[in-house]
Amino acid sequence: MESTAGLRERKKAETRQAIHKATLRLAVERGLDHVTVDDIVEAANISRRTFSNYFGSKEDALLYGEEQRIRSLVRAIRERPAGESGWRALRGAVRDELEGVGEPEREWAVRTSLTRRHPALLARQLANHAALERELVQAISDRDGAGKPAADLKCRIMAAAFLAALRIATHVWIEEQEARPLSQIMEQALDEVARPFC
Repeated sequence: MESTAGLRERKKAETRQAIHKATLRLAVERGLDHVTVDDIVEAANISRRTFSNYFGSKEDALLYGEEQRIRSLVRAIRERPAGESGWRALRGAVRDELEGVGEPEREWAVRTSLTRRHPALLARQLANHAALERELVQAISDRDGAGKPAADLKCRIMAAAFLAALRIATHVWIEEQEARPLSQIMEQALDEVARPFC
């Protein structure tokens, strides 16, 4: 029974990924405004109903990869050793994530560039980042024993600074046309904001 459930979940994950990849490919080829759900359904070789079972819109399908990375990062932060400070846990988690999955594929740069040019995607991405920031604040707070207003403020600033450093590093990586590894640029950006949190 357990292996059947595991297989079913794996198949669902594969279907989500196939829809995401088809959406991304079509958006790059045609521009997101010129891609319909019917186009995605045809490219992914699925039914419209299957698409609707997994995603509410083409924007959802396009941003799926980013949302998975966000969930993975939050999970990695929560799994860091208990004795680490919030800042060390954030840095360790992002380092582990990049080592675990390797440098981002071209897909990440393409998706980020698409998002920057498309208002609906940008709005959705901002909402994702706001949710991530809340989760990071909670994870840091759980670690650093916050509860006092000053500690809460520090956790919020730390989470915002961390995300800003990652966002800026990603934009520099894309602007440099991936000339340097993203991990190197992220480490440099995080070093720049680390001093108050170490």
